[in-house]
Amino acid sequence: MLVSGPSIGMACRAGIGLGLTPTSPRCCNDPMEMRSQALADFLARHESLAVVSGAGVSTASGIPDYRDRNGEWKHAQPIQYQDFVGNLNSRKRYWARSYVGWQRFSKARPNAAHYALADLEATGKVDTLITQNVDRLHSAAGSRRVIDLHGDLSKVRCLGCNATGDRWDYQQQLRDANPGWHSRVFRFRADGDAEIANKSHDEFCVPECDVCGGTVKPDVVMFGETVPKERVDSAAMAIDRADALLVAGSSLMLFSGYRFARQAIEQQKPIVIVNQGRTRADDIAALKVEADCGNVLSEAVGLLAA
Repeated sequence: MLVSGPSIGMACRAGIGLGLTPTSPRCCNDPMEMRSQALADFLARHESLAVVSGAGVSTASGIPDYRDRNGEWKHAQPIQYQDFVGNLNSRKRYWARSYVGWQRFSKARPNAAHYALADLEATGKVDTLITQNVDRLHSAAGSRRVIDLHGDLSKVRCLGCNATGDRWDYQQQLRDANPGWHSRVFRFRADGDAEIANKSHDEFCVPECDVCGGTVKPDVVMFGETVPKERVDSAAMAIDRADALLVAGSSLMLFSGYRFARQAIEQQKPIVIVNQGRTRADDIAALKVEADCGNVLSEAVGLLAA
């Protein structure tokens, strides 16, 4: 049973799903200190961690997340893969919004959460970091053993000849193909997207692949598209090697991430979750820390080092 409250923000359920006895939340005068210490204690008990990270890790870098504290969509769901492939108007809408959103998304820089996880890897605690994010900020912060489960938004790929290219180069092609085009921007969204004025994409021109004339898409796994098997297999092997699983900033509402929590539990490996709000794995986690990822991870890594 999940135990939590606004003055505690943390539920410690050591061994739920592992046949062990759950413990009660610990209270102290400083909730953040309690949360950081609980996380540091968990990290200290395990020599090798696999990490699954999500959008909550990158929000402090200015990249919005998808879901609210209840795990529900904050906005309309992103474009579906079949819609992108089969509908020219949908592709125009996607690339017009991405053309605007990329100008901000590309400026994002790593925050404290990214650096804390890179520090954990440097100390040998992290075996592999499996990220659902497509911003490459973990790598920018210094993490080396990273699996970009959903791809990399800084690249584009042709669906015809499979040629890949740099997103900056394609951004210039979009600019050249749409001189004078502009649209009112209402808000920026996750994955380099932006909400723009209705119908403003109607006249937006989308360049085709300059190698074969095929359809160009971002080199990411869209909703409705399958994660490449080799990435899933590599991530599963990382769970196999690790002693425990750390989930950071992910609600795990998508099965592409939740599957690794299920795998860890099946192997009787404890899970610690650092996330603000409900996750799909709350009932199987050994420790749930509800706090900002950057703050609590940084403090926990500092405590661990000390």
